[in-house]
Amino acid sequence: MELWILIGAIVFLIAFGIFRFMKARKILTTLTEDEFRQGYRKAQLIDVREPKEYDGGHILGARNIPLSQMRNRLVEIRKDKPVYLYCQSGARSTRAALMLNKKGYQNLNQLQGGFKKWNGKIKTKN
Repeated sequence: MELWILIGAIVFLIAFGIFRFMKARKILTTLTEDEFRQGYRKAQLIDVREPKEYDGGHILGARNIPLSQMRNRLVEIRKDKPVYLYCQSGARSTRAALMLNKKGYQNLNQLQGGFKKWNGKIKTKN
């Protein structure tokens, strides 16, 4: 009996993960660095990493709205402009996009590979 519960839980988690992955692919455009660079100046560029990560280096012109604070700071993000998101590797920006989409945001984009793959200009906090 306990084995069936465990198997059921594992199947549910796998199915839920696949659902979230498919949903993210539908609502979120993953851009190469060149594509990202071409569009982010006309968009809202948001770094969803935590403040210490942001202070350690971020893309020039990015605002820091950590994923952990995003729900409370949605008023800072306009729905009528494209949103360009990035985090360290892409996992948090995907979660941020799912949250934003649920709140009615569209035109959501993320940097492929995240900040660790960025070769453009960065700014660090002095």
